[in-house]
Amino acid sequence: MKKENNLTRRSFLKTSAVAGAVGVIGTGSAGLLTSCSGGTQGKGANAPLREPGSYYIPELPDLATDGKELRAGVVGCGGRGSGAAINFLNAANGVTIVALGDVFQDRVDSLADKLKSDKNIDIPAEKRFVGLDAYKQVIDSDIDVLIDCTPPLFRAEHFKYAVEKNKHCFLEKPICVDAAGYRTIVAAAKQAQAKNLRVVTGTQRHHQRSYVESFKQIMNGAIGEITGGTVYWNQSMLWYRERQPQWSDFEFMVRDWVNWKWLSGDHIVEQHVHNIDVFTWFSGLRPVSAVGFGSRQRRVTGDQYDNFSIDFTMENGIHLHSMCRQIDGCANNVSEFIQGTKGSWSSNGGHVIKDLAGKVIWQFDHEAEKTNYKQTDPYTLEHVNLINSIRGNKPIEQASETAISNLAAVMGRESAYTGQEVTWDAMTASPLNYTPADLNIGKMDMSGFTVPVPGSAQK
Repeated sequence: MKKENNLTRRSFLKTSAVAGAVGVIGTGSAGLLTSCSGGTQGKGANAPLREPGSYYIPELPDLATDGKELRAGVVGCGGRGSGAAINFLNAANGVTIVALGDVFQDRVDSLADKLKSDKNIDIPAEKRFVGLDAYKQVIDSDIDVLIDCTPPLFRAEHFKYAVEKNKHCFLEKPICVDAAGYRTIVAAAKQAQAKNLRVVTGTQRHHQRSYVESFKQIMNGAIGEITGGTVYWNQSMLWYRERQPQWSDFEFMVRDWVNWKWLSGDHIVEQHVHNIDVFTWFSGLRPVSAVGFGSRQRRVTGDQYDNFSIDFTMENGIHLHSMCRQIDGCANNVSEFIQGTKGSWSSNGGHVIKDLAGKVIWQFDHEAEKTNYKQTDPYTLEHVNLINSIRGNKPIEQASETAISNLAAVMGRESAYTGQEVTWDAMTASPLNYTPADLNIGKMDMSGFTVPVPGSAQK
């Protein structure tokens, strides 16, 4: 892992998002989605942070270009898996789904019923796989693309196996929950690059036109050098499942997975990674250390926290403040703010750039997007990009980039859990592995699933 530990900003910018994609700049939306007042473009007022051609901009048409028929398999057939399956089918002509896998039969059958009713796609019984090894059976079912939407713990190993079997991948975020999973992802991503496989992750803001256009503005120098930022995911409590008498330990936890830290990574990893990812994407920086805190106050099931507040120190010394909460009846905010030497950008309020005096100098034009495009759903557009990359033989490999923001979230979580400073170098080398030693579909030892308590107890 020494090479990863010594990752520089320059090498990250060159390699993280898309292997071999330097110089590929999308122009399909240029000039259509921008609203300027006191414009900064084309006047030499701002030196670019990065030269055009040195960073990746996706093409985001309404529908992928026609081409080779693509057969996909879905692993993880719950709500997000069902959504991703429909997103994939809506993204292009000539694509289909031929195999489904989950640890629960009812989940598989539910998605099969949905595919039949919504898309007239029949999944035969012999292509409906159930169990902890169902992912292998799906991947081995003559598919071109794996759509993996299982609870996050399982995604790293599934990705590894899919790359071994030469499959293109859509991996829902987060793609790992611990240091062991991070290393698995990084190694598999390198193999995917070497095999010319296409990999898109569920960080859909990378395929949301408002974020892409904001990124382009910042790269063009609209706010100057980035000096810091704050990212938020504060919302009401998420769903939970009450245990049913017929459920085993495993079934209870997996059906209630979003509340268990071994399965979800806690909500700073499972959900707030989106916002952390925006900052690491826009800045091109990874954190070198994290110090934070959190607590559990309202959660009904599981063993994770309700809130986190993390101070990240980035590679060049600037700071990112990360805040997330899932508690009913509190102030909500899901957004990102980035400060620069010449101004600031915020996704809150419609993606706006202001100068240092607070004057709006750029704003994303949402009405123009609606006028110029039929498809505005980023959950579908990420599949449009994946399919176009496969059919057009264009490289894209997002797992290694998402691994950066994913491990940042893990660092923040572990700092809050322990009360200690956590460094990038220590975390990349850490033996931290959340997989239970007795993982099985039946009875498990649940005594170890306890709520973390930071620091030392008073004596």
